[in-house]
Amino acid sequence: MPRLADRQRDFSEALLNPSLPAPPGLVGPDDQPSQKRFSVYRNNVVTGLIEALKAAYPAVCRLVGLEFFREMSRLYVYLEPPRSPILLDYGAGFPDFIAEFEPASSLPYLADVARIERAWTQAYHAPEATAVEADDFATIATNVLPHVRLQLHPSVRIVRSRLPALTIWRMNIEDGVPGPVDLAAGGEDALVLRPDAQVEVWSMPPGGADFVAALIAGRSVAQATKVALTSDARFDLAPNLTELIVSGAFVAARFGEGAGFEILEGQE
Repeated sequence: MPRLADRQRDFSEALLNPSLPAPPGLVGPDDQPSQKRFSVYRNNVVTGLIEALKAAYPAVCRLVGLEFFREMSRLYVYLEPPRSPILLDYGAGFPDFIAEFEPASSLPYLADVARIERAWTQAYHAPEATAVEADDFATIATNVLPHVRLQLHPSVRIVRSRLPALTIWRMNIEDGVPGPVDLAAGGEDALVLRPDAQVEVWSMPPGGADFVAALIAGRSVAQATKVALTSDARFDLAPNLTELIVSGAFVAARFGEGAGFEILEGQE
């Protein structure tokens, strides 16, 4: 008799490979093998996973059309079956799959639109945290600010694109109205954040993504500013920092050295 692990492997392989027959030993209510019953079950499983992708990537679906999306998703399901029983986790690799999916190559921005949607989902399900208010930041002395290390809200995600993917995403969600987009206009960086109940998606100014990435890596404000300026000489600290504070991107600030350090945290 085959081991349980072998039977489970055979079942999972047959479930997502329509060229394989029903696993041996699998019978219906009449104790007889039934390829038809297994095919119906297989179809329901695949359809459920496709619908999960459709719910997670609505803008991608709108851009390519429902029929194309379903066929693209079907192939992804066969190649990348779920590795977790939590359906919300499914589809993490879908943007990278789209980037390599030859039939979608005529839409070079599609993978980045998918990355924005994935970041939105991640931000939505990120842990709760209370942002530091702008008035609290005002208590930090000007000469101290360059040495401050800022802790980002756990929902913060950065999506960078060499194309106007953020503009295209906005045109294709909810009440968005699609329109002509100049793909040669340059790239866009998006900041995805859920400071309260709603997920917000912000367009980042030049150098802003590098600044935030450096802060996430534990750099001080001064160090992060240097990184941003090296990336883009147009980076301007004041408006970038102000926008991040107002958007609720920070949950704590650490400044000072040794035993005298202080931490400024968001208060409920």
